[in-house]
Amino acid sequence: MSVYDGVTHSRLKAINLEADNATLTTATITNPRFTGVVLNVRKRLTIAQVNAGVELVAAVSGKSIRMVDCKAIAVGGAAGAVTTVDVTGTSSTSRKLVAFAQASLTQSTVLTAGGSGAAVLADGASYTANDAGTAINVSKTGSSVTTATHIDVIFDYVLE
Repeated sequence: MSVYDGVTHSRLKAINLEADNATLTTATITNPRFTGVVLNVRKRLTIAQVNAGVELVAAVSGKSIRMVDCKAIAVGGAAGAVTTVDVTGTSSTSRKLVAFAQASLTQSTVLTAGGSGAAVLADGASYTANDAGTAINVSKTGSSVTTATHIDVIFDYVLE
């Protein structure tokens, strides 16, 4: 097996590394060119995390996060007590990209942004870019979530 360490070049266009087995421990990518590439994150969040508010996608310096799609699934029972479980971003101020209604967050039901029980902003505003350098979060409106043990959130997005 070969080891490539400290590869640096100001005009390097591509690196092709081939090996039978390889482990990448740390990668620092400067000036990433992910524009238009759909990225995905799926997190199983405890109801304690949702109740407290939790980061879903970390802010990327100089890049805006634009939602492409979002889904939520209640795990371990139906979500109780809460009004909505929200996926939020920032466009000048905090905004709800998707509000998943408690009545629709029944165990194992897949809710999709814009569908029944998963309200999005008017005129497609949920699908516009958030402010550069801001994160995407999950929180709740109303009382704390009860009964369900987790909420799975699947978030598709692009960096612009």
